[in-house]
Amino acid sequence: MSDIIHLLPDSVANQIAAGEVIQRPSSCLKELVENSLDAGASHIRVIVRDAGRTLLQVVDDGKGMSPTDARMAFERHATSKISQASDLFQLRTMGFRGEALASICAVAHVEIQTRRADDEVGTRLEIAGSEVLSQEMVQCPVGTNMRVKNLFYNVPARRKFLKTNQTELRNLITEYNRIVLVNPQVQFTFVSDDEIISDLTPSTLKQRIEAVFGHSSKSYTSHLVDVATETELIRISGFVGKPETTGKNSQQYMFVNGRYMRHAYFHKALMTAYSGMLLPDHTPSYFLYFDIDPEAIDVNIHPTKTEIKFADEQAIFQILLAAIKESLGKFNVAPSLDFTTESHMDFPSRPTSTTTIAAPSIQIDPQYNPFKSHPAHTTTPPAEWEQLYTQKESKLPTITEDLFQEPETIEYTSLFQLDNRYILAPTAAGLIIIHQHRAHVCVLYKVVVEQLNNQQAATQPLLFPEIIELSQEDIITLEQLLPDLQSVGFGLEQFSPLAYSITAICIPRQIPK
Repeated sequence: MSDIIHLLPDSVANQIAAGEVIQRPSSCLKELVENSLDAGASHIRVIVRDAGRTLLQVVDDGKGMSPTDARMAFERHATSKISQASDLFQLRTMGFRGEALASICAVAHVEIQTRRADDEVGTRLEIAGSEVLSQEMVQCPVGTNMRVKNLFYNVPARRKFLKTNQTELRNLITEYNRIVLVNPQVQFTFVSDDEIISDLTPSTLKQRIEAVFGHSSKSYTSHLVDVATETELIRISGFVGKPETTGKNSQQYMFVNGRYMRHAYFHKALMTAYSGMLLPDHTPSYFLYFDIDPEAIDVNIHPTKTEIKFADEQAIFQILLAAIKESLGKFNVAPSLDFTTESHMDFPSRPTSTTTIAAPSIQIDPQYNPFKSHPAHTTTPPAEWEQLYTQKESKLPTITEDLFQEPETIEYTSLFQLDNRYILAPTAAGLIIIHQHRAHVCVLYKVVVEQLNNQQAATQPLLFPEIIELSQEDIITLEQLLPDLQSVGFGLEQFSPLAYSITAICIPRQIPK
C-alpha cells in the first residue's frame, strides 16, 4: 500500500494561509499600510477602486527595497523584522510574521515598484497566484508602490461572499481610521474611485481625532477629556468622552504600542468607571493609548494581531479604572466625594459687635375667641342634599353575561404612567406593562412598512431645510439607504461631501390596526 501523506505546494499552502490572514479588502489594506509604516514612510496614499475588488494601491515614500528583498518579501515566512525567537518579545514593528505578502500574492495579481535612496533605478515585480510573471529594472521614485488587482480572482467562492461595495468601503475606512489615529505624525490620503475621501496632514493627536470625526459646525474633541497616567508597569494616555455625549454608536479605539487591539476586559474597566453616569444601552467614546514593555504582552495570538495578551491584566485593569475616574473628577465631569469635610452642622457665627439683639415680640389678638362662631365659616347644606345619597338604579348597567366567560376584547378602564417610561393598564386578565418608547417605535415601524409596501408615502416639505453633517462612514451607509428613505417620504439632497439637506419628512397616514 502506497503512502498517502504528501507535502502541499507553496501556492496551495499560501491560499490556505490567505483564508485566515486576508479575509477581505480591508485586511489587505491593513497589511500593506503597516508595511509602509515599518519602512519609515512620512506620506502614505491609499487608492481603491470598486471597494478594493478591482484595485487596492498603497504608495509610500519609505526606504524602499533592493531587487533581492523585493523578490524575497513575497516568500512565506520571509521578514526583516525578526531573526530569532527571542525577538518576539522585543517587537516594536507592526509586522513580523512574514505571511501577509505571500498570502496576498496567492489570491490576487500583485505589482510592486520600489527603489532605495542609494539606488539609481528601481525594481518592478509582477506576481499572480504565487507565480512570478516578470521582474525588471524601472525608473521610479524612492519608496514603494504596491498594486493589488483582482482580489480573490482564483478563489471564486471567497470573492462571491464579499459584501456590497458600500459595506466593503465602510470596512476599508474603518481599518484606515484605526491606523491614522495612532500615527498622527504621518500624512495620509485616501482616494476611492477618483474621489478624495480623506486627506490628513501631520498634526497632534487631538487634531488628528478632530480631522477624522469632527465636522465644520461642531467640535468633536470638545466633548473629550484628557487621560494621562504613568506607572512602572504601563503608561496610559488619550481621551474619554463626557457622560452627556454618550450614545449607542460611540467611537471606541484602544491601542497598545502603536497597534490597534480589542480587549473586552479593559473595556469593562472603562464601563465600570462610568458606572451610574450612563443611560441604558449607551457607551462612551474613548481613544486610549497604552505604552508597555513588549516583554509584558504577546501579540502573536492571531494572524490579524488585534488580540493582545497581557502578562498582568488585573493590575492594568485597576490602573485604567483609577486613571479614568481621576480624569472625570478632575474636569468636574463626575461628582467627587470630599473626604476632608467633617460631618457637622453649620451654625451661624456670633456677631462680633457689642450691640444687644432684642428678642422678637409676640403679638396677640385679645379679641380672638376660638369658641365664638363666625358667620364666615358657617356653611349651609345644599338644597336637596339627601338626593346625593340615593342610587339611581336606572343608570346602572345590567350584567347578563357569564362571570367566568373571558371577554373577546380587552377594554382599558384607566391608564397609569410609571417613571415617564412605562404605561400600566389594568385589564380583566391582569396588569399590562407597556414600554412607551418601544411601543412608539413599533407603531412607526408598522406605518413605514405599510407605506413602503403600498408606495403611498405622505411627504411634508420643510420651509427651512435641515442640514445634517455626518462622518464618512455614515455617508456611505446613508447612500446605501437613500432609495428606501426616499420611497417612504423623506427628501434628502447632498449639501456637501459630508453633509445632507433634509427637504421633506415622512408623515404617517394612519396607524395600522
